[in-house]
Amino acid sequence: MTVATGADRLLASRPVRIGLAIGIGLAARALASRATVRPTEGLVDWERAQRIAHRRLVRTPGHLTDQQLRATRSAYARHMARVVPLLESRLGAALPGVVERHAVASRTEWAAANLGTFQALVAHLEPSLMPRGPKGSLRTGLAAATNRLVTTSQVGFLLGYLGTRVLGQYDVALLSAEQAPGRLLYVEENIRSAARAVGVPLDTFRLWVCLHETTHAFELEAHPWLRPYLRERLERQVALIAEETRHLQRHGLRHVARRWRAAAAEGSWRGFLAPEQRALFRETQAVMSLMEGFSDWVMDEVGAELIPDVASIRRRFETRRAQRRRAVDRILARLTGMDLKLEQYRRGERFVAGVHAAGGGAAIAHLWDGPETLPSERELDDPAAWVARVMPVADASAADAPAADAPAGRT
Repeated sequence: MTVATGADRLLASRPVRIGLAIGIGLAARALASRATVRPTEGLVDWERAQRIAHRRLVRTPGHLTDQQLRATRSAYARHMARVVPLLESRLGAALPGVVERHAVASRTEWAAANLGTFQALVAHLEPSLMPRGPKGSLRTGLAAATNRLVTTSQVGFLLGYLGTRVLGQYDVALLSAEQAPGRLLYVEENIRSAARAVGVPLDTFRLWVCLHETTHAFELEAHPWLRPYLRERLERQVALIAEETRHLQRHGLRHVARRWRAAAAEGSWRGFLAPEQRALFRETQAVMSLMEGFSDWVMDEVGAELIPDVASIRRRFETRRAQRRRAVDRILARLTGMDLKLEQYRRGERFVAGVHAAGGGAAIAHLWDGPETLPSERELDDPAAWVARVMPVADASAADAPAADAPAGRT
C-alpha cells in the first residue's frame, strides 16, 4: 500500500478533477484557436528562437561591446593577409576575395547569421513535418501549436549552445538557391575564451584559427565540385527525413519499432536510418572527415611557417576539445554531433598524414581531384590503399624519389 501525499489527495478530489479538465480544455482550445487562425506561421517562430539564443549568449561570460569588436578587425585583416598568400603558394590554388570576405562577429551575430541556415533546412522539411488533419480542428490546431512551441525552443537552444563554442566558420549556405562565395566569420568572444583556456597568447591563437578556417575556404572555393556534391547529399538527406516523417505519421509506433529492432541487430544507432540514409551518411562522413583532417594537417605542415610553436598549440587545443567536464556537455555533444566532429578530426587527420607518408606531396595533390577520389570507408583507415588506387603510375614513381616529399600541395 502506498501513502498518498497532499497533492495526490487533492487531485483525487472530484471537484478539482472537473475543474482541471475544464481548464485544460479551455487552454487547449485557446492554443488550437491561435494555431488555426494563423496557419501560415509555420513550424518555427524564428523571432522567438533568436530571442532564446540571444538571452543565453549575452549572459555568457566574455561579452564584448561593438566598439571592442571593431577594434579587433585590423588584427584579423593582418592575419588574413599573411595566411592567404601562404596557402595559395603551398596548395597551388588561388583564393581570390577570401581576404576581403571575412568578418569579426559576436556570439549573437554568429547566431543571427546561422539562423538563415536553420530556416533553409526547416523550409525543406516543413511540408512533411506539419501536422495533417482537417483545417480548423482542435486536434490539428493543438498539434501545430505544440510542434511550433517545441521546435522553436529546440532551434533557439541549439543556436545558443553552439554559439558559445564556435571559434570560426566558413559560412556557406548549401541549401540556398544562390552559389555566392562564402565568408569567414571569427567569433572573437569565443576565441578569447579559448585562448585563455589553452594558455596561448591571444594574437597567436587568432592567427592559428585563421589558418584553420581559411583552409576550409580553400577546400570549398578552389574545388568547384565540392559544394554541389555536399548540397546534393544534404538535399537527399532532407528528402529522406521527410519521407521517414510521413512513414511515422502513417504507421506510428510500428515504424519506430522496426527501426529500433534494426538498430539493436546492428548494434549501432545507425540502424535507425533507412538503407539509403546510411549510404548517404557514410559518403558525407567521408568528405567531412577529409575536410577536417586536411585542415588540421595543413595547420601542422604550413602553420610552422607562421607560428613557431604550432605543435604545442595543437596539443593544448586537442586536450581541451577532447575534455567534457560536465555530463550535460557530453550529452549535448552527442545530440548536436560535436562528438562526431571530434572523431572526424582524428580519423581525417590520420588519413591525410598517412597519404602524405605513403605518397608525399604528389599524393596530397590528388585529394581534391573530384568525387571519384574521395576515400571509401575502408580507405579512411588504410591510406596506402587509397594512394594505390588514386595515384597514376608516374606519380607513384615520383613519390618514391627522395625529393618528392618537399612540396605540401599542388605544383
